[in-house]
Amino acid sequence: MPKMKTKAAAKKRFAFTGTGKIKRKHAFHSHILTKKETTQKRNLDHTALVSRDDEKRVKKMLLA
Repeated sequence: MPKMKTKAAAKKRFAFTGTGKIKRKHAFHSHILTKKETTQKRNLDHTALVSRDDEKRVKKMLLA
């Protein structure tokens, strides 16, 4: 049986931290930035962690 492939979309969007948690980027920071406040844009620039409820689903996509 062939190896399972990692989902290409998931490997572009998520990354593992050193402790095994999964990092993600914030939404709403790619375009139409002129109407957004500077504070909002700055806060969206930081990475976030995938929620505990979604971790299992994302790990399945990455470690298939």
